[in-house]
Amino acid sequence: MTSTRDRQRAAARARLEREMAERSGKARKRRQTQAIVGAAAVLVLVVAGTVWLATSLGDDDDEKQAGGGAGNAQCAYTEVPKQGRPAQIKDVGLPPAQQANKGSQTMTIDTNLGPITAKLDRAAVPCTAGSFTHLASKGFFDNTKCHRLVTEGIKVLQCGDPSATGKGWRDTDGTGGPSYNLAEENLPTNKRPPYPEGVIAMANSGQPGSTGSQFFIVYGDSQLDPNYTVLGTITGGMDVVKQVAAAGDDGAFAKQAGGGHPKKEIVMTKVSMSDIQG
Repeated sequence: MTSTRDRQRAAARARLEREMAERSGKARKRRQTQAIVGAAAVLVLVVAGTVWLATSLGDDDDEKQAGGGAGNAQCAYTEVPKQGRPAQIKDVGLPPAQQANKGSQTMTIDTNLGPITAKLDRAAVPCTAGSFTHLASKGFFDNTKCHRLVTEGIKVLQCGDPSATGKGWRDTDGTGGPSYNLAEENLPTNKRPPYPEGVIAMANSGQPGSTGSQFFIVYGDSQLDPNYTVLGTITGGMDVVKQVAAAGDDGAFAKQAGGGHPKKEIVMTKVSMSDIQG
């Protein structure tokens, strides 16, 4: 028969074993929790690193897309809605969105009065030069007439309407263009005069992003607002332009934009763009 003291000792020993077992279990759970938390932390770091890497790579891709990559610009050619397009719009598709932004090109305008040439700087007008290259390759300008001459206030000869063809003149002359528009580039905001003799610039409707195919050759310093893309510089054939200017205009646009149809007809038989040099 066990004594009371023996029973007390046995109970104490059992209690101690339970406490030790509980402590051991708690310690084991604590170690498991720490291990799980540690693993989760590592996983978070790994995921975060992966996300950072992917984001960084994505940012690089976005930057390349925004800048078009090395030696290229990303251009936005905005298509004119097909519904309601006037007949004067000529659809020859869109130019490639990526355009070279270095080097230069020579534009040659063959006319019935002799050739006119201009030099275009791709670094200054990558998107507009790209548009001209595209349009020229499609024969967009071929056999079209320069439809507007201004001899007072400003001195410009305006061309590039694909619908200005055939004999005589129409009320719609000057309203034609391609099936897309693009933003203005290389605006001469710090030049005086903004459009000196010898530059070739793009016409627009007066609204930002309305540049199309029409352009004007400046044959005398002109005080226009600097809202028109300076496309390039005339390198030959200015005598042809001045010959047309000397003959005067018919005043058809006098009440609107000014000037009129050239009295001496000038027809662009072909417009071509050289390969990019440099």
